[in-house]
Amino acid sequence: MSRQVRPVLDDMRRDQALRLVYEVIDAVNPQLPAVRRLTKSPDTVIVGPAGALDSLGVITFVVTLEERVADAIGAPVQLLDDTAFIDAKGALATVDSLATFLERVSAA
Repeated sequence: MSRQVRPVLDDMRRDQALRLVYEVIDAVNPQLPAVRRLTKSPDTVIVGPAGALDSLGVITFVVTLEERVADAIGAPVQLLDDTAFIDAKGALATVDSLATFLERVSAA
């Protein structure tokens, strides 16, 4: 399976970060039951009590996003850390917080 290489971005803008997250939602949703599919909205909860993804779904989501972001910015990224699953206000909490995190990571 070959991945499409995207142009390298110096810094990721908000719309680019949201687009990448929404692309991953589109990629992950077919694997989920209809009632657990993620909506493409900044308020959508990814990780937490109201999140639709189970632990395997979160891992699939994160790995897919890491690959797409790495292609977009031309450098590897790591989205998971010790607090990713326990911090209710962490980067993976919502689509909005994840997009904000991606903006910061790409600027680093």
